[in-house]
Amino acid sequence: MNNDEFSKIELLIGNSSRKFSGGTSIMLQLLEYQVELKPLVVVGKHFVPDNINSISFLNFLRIARTKTINGKPRIFYARRNDEMIQALIAKWFFGAKLKIIFSSSAQRTHTNFTKWLMQRMDALVSTSNKAASYLVSRKVDRVIPHGIDINRFKMPENKEAAWQALGYVGEFGIGIFGRVRHSKGIDILVDAGINLLPNHPEVTIIICGECIPKDYLYKQKMMDKIKSANLTKRIIFIGKQSFDELPKIFQGMKVVAALSRNEGYGLTPLEGMASGAAVITSEEGAWKEIIRDNIDGFCVPTDNLELTELKLEELISNNDKTKEMGVNANKNIVENYSIEDEARKIIEFVESIN
Repeated sequence: MNNDEFSKIELLIGNSSRKFSGGTSIMLQLLEYQVELKPLVVVGKHFVPDNINSISFLNFLRIARTKTINGKPRIFYARRNDEMIQALIAKWFFGAKLKIIFSSSAQRTHTNFTKWLMQRMDALVSTSNKAASYLVSRKVDRVIPHGIDINRFKMPENKEAAWQALGYVGEFGIGIFGRVRHSKGIDILVDAGINLLPNHPEVTIIICGECIPKDYLYKQKMMDKIKSANLTKRIIFIGKQSFDELPKIFQGMKVVAALSRNEGYGLTPLEGMASGAAVITSEEGAWKEIIRDNIDGFCVPTDNLELTELKLEELISNNDKTKEMGVNANKNIVENYSIEDEARKIIEFVESIN
């Protein structure tokens, strides 16, 4: 970009990580909508598609001192410490006319250095009230929850047919999605399933996600339990699935579980809800703020096998109620938690910063 082109840019999106992460995925999904709403450029070329302008940090420093056409400061939107540092370097040492917004979804006590950085931001955004409660160094200016792609994750025309198309046994699919590791609480679902499935031959549990070598022992212990219970055809690890296959799997599920012992935000229940599934989750992430208990599904206390089993039994035994919950859940996500809605709210907040 030349200086004339850059003078039209009002919003800078930080993209400092060379490693693809959940944060990177959310940023890229938001960009598809944000680029239509406001002139912007991404600082960092990693993973950015060709149809969206991106610049290196050095080029950012070179041209950040140029004035905008409207004379207002540019907004730098940061999600990582590195990005806060980049914006402050440009502002303090290169005279860039910037306002800096930091967005945090982390649910943990921040380091003193991160607190110091946040105190120098012009505004703070959080993705949930729970995450906001950890930002003790200064008050959060806006809570903007994450959304999901409701064009990709949506209700099937016929959930029974969607399940049958997957080719698994039974008639009632329960799915859990994400990395196979202890923090995700997959063992809680497995233990509940071992107790419940002998009395419910219609139910099959699908565990969808990658397992890396350090978690092999955790997975093997679950597989040994499943084998001992003679449930190997009904509690199934299907591994990591392709981008294109995931929506089909979600559509086949009548229930989507997310039982993490800790979670920053957690999008898989939202993807399940958008796909017409009732949900059962722990109280981690943003789930307690999003899921309407006994309307969209259930939130149970974290790491509580007894209550998880009880609520799963309720979902399995009352198929009509569970189907109604799935419809309610879909409506909740479509109306309140789409990625398009998140993009619009971020741009509205950006435009409120003077």
